[in-house]
Amino acid sequence: MTERGGDEQTGAGDDEPSRTSRPGRPAAGLGLLLGALGVVYGDIGTSPLYALKTVFTLDRNLTPDAPDVYGVISWVFWSIILIVSVKYVIFILRADNDGEGGVMALAALARRALLKVSERRAATVLALGALGAALFYGDSVITPAISVLSAVEGLEVISPAWQVVVLPASAVILTLLFAIQRWGTGRVGAVFGPIMLLWFTCLGVAGAAEVIRHPGVLAGLSPTYAALFVVEHPVIAFIAMGAVVLSITGAEALYADMGHFGRAPIRRAWFGVVFPALTLNYLGQGALILRSPESRNNPFFLLVPGWAQLPMVVLATVATVIASQSVISGAFSVSREAMRLGFLPHLRIRQTSHRQYGQIYAPGVNWGLFVAVLVVVFAFRSSTNLAAAYGVAVTGTFMITTTLFLVVARARWRWPTWRLVVFGVVFGSIELTFFTANLAKVTHGGWLTLLIAIILFTVLLTWRRGAELVTARRIEREGPLAEFIENLHATNIPWVPGTAVFPHPNKETTPLALRANVAHYHVRHEKIVIITGRTANVPHLPWDKRLTIDDLGDPNDGIIHIDALFGFQDPTDFPEVLRRAAAHPHARHVNLDLGQVSYFVSRITLRCTRQPGLAVWRKRLFIALAHNAASHTEFLHLPEERTIVLSAEVAV
Repeated sequence: MTERGGDEQTGAGDDEPSRTSRPGRPAAGLGLLLGALGVVYGDIGTSPLYALKTVFTLDRNLTPDAPDVYGVISWVFWSIILIVSVKYVIFILRADNDGEGGVMALAALARRALLKVSERRAATVLALGALGAALFYGDSVITPAISVLSAVEGLEVISPAWQVVVLPASAVILTLLFAIQRWGTGRVGAVFGPIMLLWFTCLGVAGAAEVIRHPGVLAGLSPTYAALFVVEHPVIAFIAMGAVVLSITGAEALYADMGHFGRAPIRRAWFGVVFPALTLNYLGQGALILRSPESRNNPFFLLVPGWAQLPMVVLATVATVIASQSVISGAFSVSREAMRLGFLPHLRIRQTSHRQYGQIYAPGVNWGLFVAVLVVVFAFRSSTNLAAAYGVAVTGTFMITTTLFLVVARARWRWPTWRLVVFGVVFGSIELTFFTANLAKVTHGGWLTLLIAIILFTVLLTWRRGAELVTARRIEREGPLAEFIENLHATNIPWVPGTAVFPHPNKETTPLALRANVAHYHVRHEKIVIITGRTANVPHLPWDKRLTIDDLGDPNDGIIHIDALFGFQDPTDFPEVLRRAAAHPHARHVNLDLGQVSYFVSRITLRCTRQPGLAVWRKRLFIALAHNAASHTEFLHLPEERTIVLSAEVAV
């Protein structure tokens, strides 16, 4: 476990990023709008493939007659209106953490608002955010599997003989999807955007054609049919709610992807393209079921004429690949927020855009999801089986997001009580109904997302608690830097030529490598430089605004601290920081010797003990996570031939 000293995760417990820029508000041009279509709306945009099909096959007591069809259509329509259009697109998107969205970003805002009131409450909302993130990861595993399977299964509508190719074809498609993630969401969105525009156009046209043939289905837009459906068939309606939620499953991914494109393009794409197309398609499927009851087994593909079914299968397959993109890129964003809040170790993050801070690629997260998705595909083997596993994680995340939003609205935005009550009652009651209805599916597959969430929630909490213990014990061993320097002056320890550089998260405590140097070799370097790196939310920063140099109280002892601020597109190059600092007006008196530079990195070796703080099995999990963290030596561009790694053992 290397002492952190140079990227945005340095001091990860501090979730207050630089406010140099507002990346959440880029100009909503056509390119960003198409990109949002290609990345953000893939998940919810492909829900028509399986939502109504699942509703009408989940319970055969649901009849394909007008009252039931109108009731289901009304529930789908108003769920989209209230949960997606009103809650997420209008309200939740306002809660951005310097442009970043997702449940962890919302938890960071809530924590920041509560810190002045109660540290205990702040810790509680942060843990709630971690639970929401764990549930979102569960959703991120199910969505690619069910989306791709449901599209490829369209081949069975054309001919049952195609059934044998569904699983292998799905596996190949998913492999290609995860392989292209390294391109970055900007490039992926540029490719996927026009395809999704075509997809939503086809959805709208196919639905509109059937609505024109049966205009009476427009009655289903009235909320009275949803109410009558519940009153007349309460048990059937409750079961149906477990499947109706499939029509809004991409709402949380929509919020998590905000950092990739910004708020304005996401809103315009929703109201201008996605929402009208989804409404027309669901209405069209409802009209088809009324006209031809046997079509309820797969109303989406039967909505198009026979000659168009194969092209629609191809387009649907491409669209479902894109659908998976929204949760994958959302998982990248949630992971970075988790690292910033101290719930994950430092993972390798690659910035994929020169303009958008939120466009990133996390290789470890990407390939971990890929393995999990393939396991799920071959374990469940069909979208119908996976539908039972879908919903629990999604609705759980919905409720957590609502709770955290209410905290932010109250503590940060000072909403009046009546507004909080209305928001909580309207959205909380709907989401609680969905969640309760989906609990019935736990024994039929819903256990999968809960199991994934429990495992990941345990990982998140274990890393945060373990990091707190290690940090406290490390700080205790480091001791105050001012006191160390004072003792250094008092002992008249011999000086050796050269410059020693120590990456370190702050200037309050002593780098362990520096303390070990003095303790074991009984010498100090002529020049000692401590560098702390931070990352701002802007692409680039000029060098004259990057460095802050502090002589730590004595300009003549050869010891300085450099606070280096990087743009998110700037390489965290500590050797370059040293070269620039040598010419800085505030460091000229130090006369840094660039010809004899050595970099000393503190690597903490963790030892599992039975000391209180964590269960032994959680300590072992924490140590395993620490061993797999990314190398800071590589990240900081330290030359291997001049880098010395000094280990210090810390008991956990």
